[in-house]
Amino acid sequence: MEQAGGAVDQARVRQDAAGRNHAAMRAVAAGDLSGAEAALLEAVSLDRTSISAWLNLVAVRRQRKDLDGAFNAIQQVLTLNGRNFPGLLMSASTLESEGRAVPAALAYGAELANAPPDHVLDAPTLQAVERYRQEPTEYYYPGLPAIEFYDRSEFPWLQVLEAATPAIGQELLDVLREDAGGFAPYIHYDERMPLDRWRELNHSSRWSAYHFYEKAKPVEVRHRRAPATLAQVPQAEVALRSPCARYSALMPRTRIPPRTGVPNFRLVAHLPLVVPPGCGLRVGAETREWRVGEGWVVDDTIEHEAWNDSDQPRYILICVVWSPRLSPEETAAIAPIIEATDAFSGTVPAAHF
Repeated sequence: MEQAGGAVDQARVRQDAAGRNHAAMRAVAAGDLSGAEAALLEAVSLDRTSISAWLNLVAVRRQRKDLDGAFNAIQQVLTLNGRNFPGLLMSASTLESEGRAVPAALAYGAELANAPPDHVLDAPTLQAVERYRQEPTEYYYPGLPAIEFYDRSEFPWLQVLEAATPAIGQELLDVLREDAGGFAPYIHYDERMPLDRWRELNHSSRWSAYHFYEKAKPVEVRHRRAPATLAQVPQAEVALRSPCARYSALMPRTRIPPRTGVPNFRLVAHLPLVVPPGCGLRVGAETREWRVGEGWVVDDTIEHEAWNDSDQPRYILICVVWSPRLSPEETAAIAPIIEATDAFSGTVPAAHF
C-alpha cells in the first residue's frame, strides 16, 4: 500500500506541474511573460523531468531577451533527452541569436541529423529546419556545416582583400573604360531549353560577368589589366572549373532569381566595388545590403538571390575558395575526383563554378 501511495503522490505532483505549465501558457497568451516564467519555474521545481515545461521556459526566456537563461533551460532538456528535436533546434537558434555563427551551424547540423520527416512538423518548425539546408546542384561533401554567411575569422585574407578595395575598384573602372565589351551574360542557355525562371535573363547583359579565367586558365590580357584584383584571394583550384574570379555586373532594376550553387565544398567570396542604394543579397534566411569594401563569404548551396533596385549598375568581385572546414588533404583529394568525373561524363563545366 505504501508503494501505491507513493505512486499516487508522484502522479499528483506531475499533475500539479502540468497545471502550472498550462497556466504559464495562458499567461503568455495574455502577454504576462513575467507571470509565465514564474509559473514555469514552479512547474519544473515540481517535476524536473517535464520536457514540455522546460521547452516552454526556453521560449518565454527568449521572448524576455534572457538568452543565458534560455540556454540553461535548453541544457536541461538535452540532459533529459539528448536527441530531443525541439531542444536541438532551440539550441541552434539561440546560439545564432547570440551571433555565434559557427557553433550555431554545428548545432543546426545535429538538429537536422535528428529531424523527423517534414510532414510531421508544424509550419514554423519546418521553416526553421529548411533555412539552413544545403542543396548543391552537382556535388555534396558530407559533414560540412550549412552556414549562410561565414564568420570573418575563418578567412584571414579577407581583411587584406578589403584593404585593396580602392586599387581593385580603380582596375574595374579601367576595364569598364577600356574593355566593357568583355562583360558576357551569365545566363546563356539554348532557347530550345526549358528556361523557366531564367528566360528573362537568358543572353541578357542585365546580369553579366568579366571573367579572368576561361576553363580555369588565366586570360592573360585581362590579368594584366587587374593585378591588384587577383592578388589577394587563395582561390580553389579544380581543372576546367576554378580559379574563376570575375567582376559581376547587375544592371538597374534587375533581380536574380533564387538558386543554389554547384558544390558545397567550396564557398563564394564577394567584395562589393560599386554599390548604389537598394542592392542586397539573401542567403537562406539572412539578408544583407552590399557596402563598398565590406566583403563576406557565403555558402551558395543554400538558396540565395540578389537584386539591384536602384537606377545605377552594381559591380562586385566574386571568386571561390575552399571551405575552411576541409583539410589540405581533403581538398587535394576532391579536385582529382571532380576532374575524373568531368572527363568520364564528357562534361564541359560552366565558367562560374
